[in-house]
Amino acid sequence: MPPFTDKHILLGVTGSIAAFKAADLASKLAQAGARVDVILTTGAEKFVTPLTFQSVTGRRAYTESDLWGGEAHVLHVGLAHTADALVIAPCTANTLAKLAHGLADNLLTITALANRAPLVLAPAMDGGMFDAPATQANLATLIERGATVIGPAQGHLASGLTGKGRMVEPAEILGQLRLVLGRGGALAGQSVVVSAGGTQEPLDPVRVLTNRSSGKQGFALAQAALDAGAQVTLIATPTSLTPPVGAKVIHVETAREVLEAVLKESANADALIMAAAVADFRPKQAAASKMKKRDGIPQVALEATEDVLEAVARQKSRTKRPKVVVGFAAESRDLLSNASEKLKSKKLDMIAANDISADDAGFGVDTNRITLLFANGKQESLPLMSKIEVAETIVARIAALET
Repeated sequence: MPPFTDKHILLGVTGSIAAFKAADLASKLAQAGARVDVILTTGAEKFVTPLTFQSVTGRRAYTESDLWGGEAHVLHVGLAHTADALVIAPCTANTLAKLAHGLADNLLTITALANRAPLVLAPAMDGGMFDAPATQANLATLIERGATVIGPAQGHLASGLTGKGRMVEPAEILGQLRLVLGRGGALAGQSVVVSAGGTQEPLDPVRVLTNRSSGKQGFALAQAALDAGAQVTLIATPTSLTPPVGAKVIHVETAREVLEAVLKESANADALIMAAAVADFRPKQAAASKMKKRDGIPQVALEATEDVLEAVARQKSRTKRPKVVVGFAAESRDLLSNASEKLKSKKLDMIAANDISADDAGFGVDTNRITLLFANGKQESLPLMSKIEVAETIVARIAALET
């Protein structure tokens, strides 16, 4: 299940110019399937209105006046006790101080005091305030109590100064919140290595032999593993994709670099998902200078690249790590027979077979249609799904293999 589906997120907004970013965060959370209740302090209302948040969440936004209304004696308790997380973004230095010292003088802080769900804070303040000893002491207290603090970022501040105090972008907060909600997931405490994208083998200083892999499926797998609570290492070839928040990213280009990174990172891992499209061949000799058209058509001799999964199988036979190895078979013909042969020859626990000749699956698109083959002979055919849904399914199957 996607991490925000049916989750109740309380979003506190305090008096900072960064409050406008909170509206974007609320919108993104709602679009991701969360039920978002917003609490604005009096200061926040100077920058944004409740109507802004009601418009993007479809739910009532609460203000200070609600604390003294007919629901006052139960409102904060009702909000806090049904929350899956309390996010305060932006969180001013004043609100940090109140939270650290247990002050409850407005609807947001009284709700925070009643809250038992994870607390996520995105500080925002002007020059020098974040580094002030009092602020740092308050942050240390809150972190010691279990709060997750995101940012702030370095940059231009409202005063015109440059320094540390900008609220981080909503996408970063969303990613960190996914990590918080993933704690205790099916892969909690497990380490997962994912490779993604197509390798690049140099022909000369400006040209490479590569393939059509976009890396989308591998990046989705990394995110799904993070959502399940795993510690994730993403071995990524050159791509325009943004890595998921929380993943350790190792950048590689060639098949040899993939091999070295995979063997090193999976040596103590619980699972390896080899989603990268690793080249089978490379030029025997890359030209030292750019090949010119005037010199005629070059004759390029090829040689086989390293077999990453074969090397992983040898490592696993010696060390029993990684415990679970998942491969991919991107085929244009004889899909299941080729995938089955690869499953056996590489000693995999599971392989995901997909037909790359289909227009709506495989390389470069956002959907995939795969068949999962298992070492015990079981097969599972999945319908056309988004690559995110495919990733969630694969991660769920890995969790089942782990148990």
